[in-house]
Amino acid sequence: MARATDKSTQSKNAKGSPSAKRLGPGKTQLKPATRKDREPNSLEPQQARSRESLRKLMKAAAEVLGQHGVEGTTIPRIAVHAGLTPGAIYRRFSDKDALLEAVILGALERQDERLRSGLTPETAGQIPLPVFAEQLVHSLVVSYRANAGQIRAMRQFTRSRMDTEFWKKACRLEIRSYERLVALILANAKDIRHPDPNMAVSLGLMMVISTLQELVLDTSEIKVWKGLLPQDDRTLKKELTRAFLSYLGVG
Repeated sequence: MARATDKSTQSKNAKGSPSAKRLGPGKTQLKPATRKDREPNSLEPQQARSRESLRKLMKAAAEVLGQHGVEGTTIPRIAVHAGLTPGAIYRRFSDKDALLEAVILGALERQDERLRSGLTPETAGQIPLPVFAEQLVHSLVVSYRANAGQIRAMRQFTRSRMDTEFWKKACRLEIRSYERLVALILANAKDIRHPDPNMAVSLGLMMVISTLQELVLDTSEIKVWKGLLPQDDRTLKKELTRAFLSYLGVG
């Protein structure tokens, strides 16, 4: 009876177990764990490593772009900078252009997110407009100086892709960020005496940014004009702020 019971139990276990395979009467074999069974434990570390590898790649590509320009940015050079192999990069991106598109869109998305989640118009409205304008011009000058090579190369690459889906998305992101800045300044619209505050803020901000692009990014002829321009960034910030506020009609 004991032997019969053992066989009966084995048979029931074999039928009821999802991982058991029948080999014959009373004989079973447990199947090894499948890839699907292992995924919950192994997938998360793999995803974390993949995200970190992508982060390093994007950072390295942006740095190489800033240091060497569009023409000097190559997949092998990026690979060395990121500590990866060229093959590892090509498994993620079909070519250099695809990689640079992702880098630039990522930078624009982060910029937009910082503006969206940072200072609100309500908070900006509590800061006197002369103070806010001074802080804004200061941050723009510092950012352009610190990232001149990268900004220059990104602008060059984006312009070379005009009318592509990438270019259209980049334009949308830039415009949205620009509109967020305009909204922050307009939080103090009561202090603006220009008859059209919205237009004045948009155009005034564009004049500040265009000046920085001309003086900081396009430096090919800067020496020719040196005697007619501010001699240092402290003076440049002061004069840009003065011009911006004067145009808005802020006393």
